[in-house]
Amino acid sequence: MSSLITEDEIRYESDLVWLEDITDLDYVRQSLDRLPTRRGKPAYHRDGRMVGYATLTPRPRPPAHQARSAARVFWLLPHDRDTQPEGLYETGAPAEAVDPRTLDAGTKGYKTERSEGGPPSTASTAMRELGITLPL
Repeated sequence: MSSLITEDEIRYESDLVWLEDITDLDYVRQSLDRLPTRRGKPAYHRDGRMVGYATLTPRPRPPAHQARSAARVFWLLPHDRDTQPEGLYETGAPAEAVDPRTLDAGTKGYKTERSEGGPPSTASTAMRELGITLPL
């Protein structure tokens, strides 16, 4: 879940690769997936579709307690708002969802009014510019 991902876990990200245009997506789900290798596109084993993923920088061998590397994967399920705008997530968003416009390599991202199903407001834009965020 995105709320469980820490900045420390994603500090070795070098870039985000989007497999489709995120312009019209209100949110994407994010998870941290263990990988057998640090290179290439991660395998995807969920319903729905992978929307993007993080690439990793080279780094020393993972610690012994972490046998595999981990990378973020961004995905959507068939019942998410992009395909069912009046469905389960007409308002609100899944716990692991974040607004894709708030994501960057090494940055968790966060929910916004838009990702929660409302229109983006000028107040939230002004608050972001001032560095103020509300917990969602």
